[in-house]
Amino acid sequence: MSLRLVVRARAESDIADARRWYETITPGLGSQFLDAVEAGLSTIITFPEASPIVHGRLRRCLMRRFPYGIFYVLAERRIVVVAVLHGRKEPRDWEAEGPP
Repeated sequence: MSLRLVVRARAESDIADARRWYETITPGLGSQFLDAVEAGLSTIITFPEASPIVHGRLRRCLMRRFPYGIFYVLAERRIVVVAVLHGRKEPRDWEAEGPP
């Protein structure tokens, strides 16, 4: 069974913000961050149940090289990415946006 990947606007904003920040540190590092996000998403698509549940149905896939987690839920035939956060940040109230 194939699962459809859905990246919510909040997660897209998280990714864009982190990319911009890394790019200010070292030119090209923002692109490397995006590559790491893509690798994490690929892992999630391939092994959607491999990441641990951290709260309710919320799972977290830790990224390689960068101290970020990709937070997602499995919903019907979808993988819904709700946030991409630095390891030191607390996950926001992702349920405020409604069910995935």
